Amino acid sequence: MASVADKPWLKAYDFGVFKIPETLRPYPNVTVDYYVDRNASEFPDIPAINFMERIITNSELKDLTDRFANALSHLGVMKGDRVATLLPNCSQFLISDFGILKAGACHVPCSVLHKPAELLRDINTAGIETVICSDTSLDLLRSIKDRTKVRNIIVTSALDYSPGPPELIDIPGTMQFRKLLSDFEPRKPDVEMNVNEDLAECIFTGGTTGVPKGVMLTHANKVANLHQSFSPIKPFEEHIRGKASYLISTPLYHITGHHTSQFALFMTVQVILVPDPRDIDNLKALLEKHVPTICSCVPTQYAKLVQKGLSNLPTAFTSSTAALPEETSRQFKESTGSTISDNYGMSEAGGVTHSNLAVSALVERKKPGSIGVPVPDTEVKIIDLETGNEAADGKEGEMWIRGPQIMKGYWPTPGSGLVDGWLPTGDVVRMDDDGYFYITDRIKDMANVSGMKVYSILVEQVLNQHPGVAESAAVAVPDAERPGSDRVKAFIVLKNGYEDKVTPDEIIQFCRERLAPYEVPRYIEFRKELPRSPIGKVLKRQLRDNEG
Repeated sequence: MASVADKPWLKAYDFGVFKIPETLRPYPNVTVDYYVDRNASEFPDIPAINFMERIITNSELKDLTDRFANALSHLGVMKGDRVATLLPNCSQFLISDFGILKAGACHVPCSVLHKPAELLRDINTAGIETVICSDTSLDLLRSIKDRTKVRNIIVTSALDYSPGPPELIDIPGTMQFRKLLSDFEPRKPDVEMNVNEDLAECIFTGGTTGVPKGVMLTHANKVANLHQSFSPIKPFEEHIRGKASYLISTPLYHITGHHTSQFALFMTVQVILVPDPRDIDNLKALLEKHVPTICSCVPTQYAKLVQKGLSNLPTAFTSSTAALPEETSRQFKESTGSTISDNYGMSEAGGVTHSNLAVSALVERKKPGSIGVPVPDTEVKIIDLETGNEAADGKEGEMWIRGPQIMKGYWPTPGSGLVDGWLPTGDVVRMDDDGYFYITDRIKDMANVSGMKVYSILVEQVLNQHPGVAESAAVAVPDAERPGSDRVKAFIVLKNGYEDKVTPDEIIQFCRERLAPYEVPRYIEFRKELPRSPIGKVLKRQLRDNEG
């Protein structure tokens, strides 16, 4: 069996026609916003953002971000301050993102789907005094404002930078985004930054397996991850920069959408923003109209695009945020002719740590079911769940990661959440002899049935084979008969037409025929739908918590 210490994944870096470098060090000593200014200098008239067919060029984006940075500075925003956004997908998110960085501040993106308590937690934990929010989220922000230190509220309509912007209306206690940008000169504040220490982003984790925490990412973390993400396609750079487009259909306030938007501008390609990631009809229409060079979606979107009959497009598709089911990957390729390249990452790692490479039909190194191989300069070790030591070769365990993209720590303490610089991911993995990694479970999604480990993903794979099951989620629940032990409970959504035909006993018998006795779910609960995060992940923590 291959050893993780030998880094067998380096073999996958050799594509024959080109080879990915084993290391990308040294990384540029620049801030993330440097790339906006570079693009304006080298490709001033090339589109940077396309939102609802309203184009903002690279030179215009530099102008707008300089103006916004100047405005923030005059509002009292200083180096190191945290500035929050509460915005849907729109041009203003990107203008705010880079304007905040140019002011020397740290961006804290907040979900527009937050409930008041969740927003209050993010705002107060990060010590936010300035918020840029959409008019549709203003009531939410106002509902908690008196319990925060927020003193500056900058309001914008999602349509402010669309072909038909609405008329500006003064709202008491707020400032208008568009008016601020017109009132201030495009003069970036003179702020001296330490890229290794100063924060670019403090993004709160999704909370699918625990309480959300503020992830501190420095400019150096972010810049390194941009270069790491680009390494598989760098040989095609001259065909990409200033010539390509990237359609982004994931929420920008999530680490995936945020990283992807910065990555697209890092590559100097046009960002085509999908206003509402849940509107699959519009997503399909935008894909077929613009035929982007690259498109980023999540697995649930790909499954729905197959159902909608997406055309055969010469687009490079990528997937992230959750494991891409082999069936979805197969169906998508059969219907569109395109292979989906999937990536693995997490907020604590800036966005990307592994890539299942499928640059094109001619340059492909993908193993279905795998999260791929580590990107350059990413170290991995597998920790035995029983001993806490490094696992023997070929044995699965918790994946730990170390590299230049790994967070500074959880807010506000540097090093928190890390062990000697290593990030315990909470994902249980195995590695094959070629260095490709496979997630077998989340640690908290693992059941301990009388000392026997049961991996929920494996149970779900069997459940999903039943002809009447549309989707499922298996979780560990306390065994009332055996204190300290678990039982498996399965939550199931049935396909249309099966609601009155499938019984819990039938599901259990189906599992008995395919699983070890201790792996078979003891409890079955049918539901109309499963709880999901804003980006489509099933919230197993919520299912577990509701079980007591």
